[in-house]
Amino acid sequence: MRAVPRIFLFCIVAAAVPTALFGRATAQDIPDIQVNDNRLPHGQLKDGVLTIELEARLGLWHPEDRDGPSLQVQAFAEAGHSLEIPGPLIRVPEGTEISVDIRNTIEGATLVVHGLHTRPGSADDTVQLAPGESRKIRFAAGKPGTYYYWATTTGKALPERYGVDSQLNGALIVDPQGTKPDDRVFVIGWWEKPELRALGGDPFTKGRNAIVINGHAWPYTERMTYTVGDSVHWRWINAGQGNHPMHLHGTYYAVDSLGDGERDTPLNSEQRRLVVTELMRSGATMSLTWMPQEPGNWLFHCHVLAHISPGLRLRPADIEPSFAQRESHHAMDGMAGLVLGINVLPSRAATATKHFDLPLRRLQLVAQLQPGRYGQDPGFAFAVQEGEGLLEKLTARIPGPPIVLTRGQPVEITVWNKLTEPTSVHWHAMELESYYDGIAGWSGTPGHLAPMIQAGGSFVVTFTPPRAGTFIYHTHLDDIRQLSSGLYGPIIVLEPGQSLDPEKDRIMLVSVKGPSDNTPILLNGEADPAPMELKHGVKYRFRFINITPHDPLLTVSVLAGSSPVTWRAIAKDGADLPVSQVTERPARQVVSVGETYDFEFQTQSTTGLRLEVFRPVRAAMGQSTIVVPIHIH
Repeated sequence: MRAVPRIFLFCIVAAAVPTALFGRATAQDIPDIQVNDNRLPHGQLKDGVLTIELEARLGLWHPEDRDGPSLQVQAFAEAGHSLEIPGPLIRVPEGTEISVDIRNTIEGATLVVHGLHTRPGSADDTVQLAPGESRKIRFAAGKPGTYYYWATTTGKALPERYGVDSQLNGALIVDPQGTKPDDRVFVIGWWEKPELRALGGDPFTKGRNAIVINGHAWPYTERMTYTVGDSVHWRWINAGQGNHPMHLHGTYYAVDSLGDGERDTPLNSEQRRLVVTELMRSGATMSLTWMPQEPGNWLFHCHVLAHISPGLRLRPADIEPSFAQRESHHAMDGMAGLVLGINVLPSRAATATKHFDLPLRRLQLVAQLQPGRYGQDPGFAFAVQEGEGLLEKLTARIPGPPIVLTRGQPVEITVWNKLTEPTSVHWHAMELESYYDGIAGWSGTPGHLAPMIQAGGSFVVTFTPPRAGTFIYHTHLDDIRQLSSGLYGPIIVLEPGQSLDPEKDRIMLVSVKGPSDNTPILLNGEADPAPMELKHGVKYRFRFINITPHDPLLTVSVLAGSSPVTWRAIAKDGADLPVSQVTERPARQVVSVGETYDFEFQTQSTTGLRLEVFRPVRAAMGQSTIVVPIHIH
């Protein structure tokens, strides 16, 4: 079959043989597993039938570079070819019959295969193969969409596979009849060190995991190159454990379809929405479109900080490669796991000169220490000042104060670092030049890369907000520690002529109390906020922000008794929702890490109301709930 654009699949894996974690000394007879970039479909397509032979085998996988640690895991291969992670891409036009000969060559393990059936389908439609057994499966491809097949030898459900069988996945794509694929496919995967589970530890904070895109963990994932103005189409598959809010720097993307592996629902023009962060639960699929607006280096990554922490790396710290001076290249030295690097080239077309009618504003953003804020650990806080001259004494706070800007008005923000260590600031969801995006050593263009902001130093950022909405500013250096210590705050962009009314405009920012592992969530910096005072008949704008390090399933609700009341959805990630989506709905919303949601709220009842912010149980950390009584006057 001819080459087509690649597909990416997410998975999670755990090593079966710990001695193979950092080498091949005990596994000389086990074949290497190749990394599959999902560019080429496998099998033979003839007369409307795709024929493919699949085998499940044990192999050695290198999630980092070829000289890095190897893991003994099970994977799929096309018969006569190398094992691959993710497994061989099955990609066919609508109307194709798919004939699969599948063989289990794994000793002592029954293979249970999911997903080799017509779509839409049922998760209960499986095939079981004893060791050495082969089976022929034939089925119609079914409805166009993004799907996948997966298997287990441990009997675990897909969200619970973390070990030797966690990489038994492959993408299955059905293209609409008569179309030419112009997308890339990405599969997410996860390997987890078995000892962490056995000891009951939290894998998100203990490290030594392999969270991968198409078989590789950052900084070894593929680099994507595009040109300003390109129409970029991606398909994503989360074929492993974990929930991943996927965040794009510098521009928005449109969600074109959502699925669960058995069904894929395309969204029409009225259903699509613009986002910079979209939650992908375990087993979910998503197709998306975006158009690069500015040249330079950008990132697409999970916003759960533990999923992009350098502590994930399998390579021991004492033999990690030195990409650059420590943390001077934050993307390479300070990130790992679920990250995709993007280089956008300038367009050959002439760009229009931007003219602004509003005068330039100048602000000062100052990062300061608050000694003893969290016991022996200091707090890191922000202060904001209008104008050019920096005052000697500024009162910094956690969360940082709102930065209130105006759509279409250029702003110059000087970031002053009064900490005792370097930092940087990322302007989350803001459409701006790459150089100002806040990723030290990465943001910008060749020869003009953003530096760290050294202790005692400063960095000047300029941009012009193109839309009104709710955004975030936060650190992007030593992310988990600096963020949980307080380096974050809201950005509110208003329409020209508007001013922020603190009475009607309620910012509700959820974060955590300090850098320890088991710490409660906070609402606007408080674990036990005072009651909310509202007036009957007044319309309020609730602006919810989740800037916790690790909480992708945070839920906010306004309840009367045990039932949610209603509110009107108006914006997501700073972008206004399409008119058809500005609707009344139950006042309950999952706000994942790095997401913002805006709702219009007007009381229908005057008694018994409360706002709840709920964090579910996560690994070794217990649940946490904030309850705020709402008083109506």
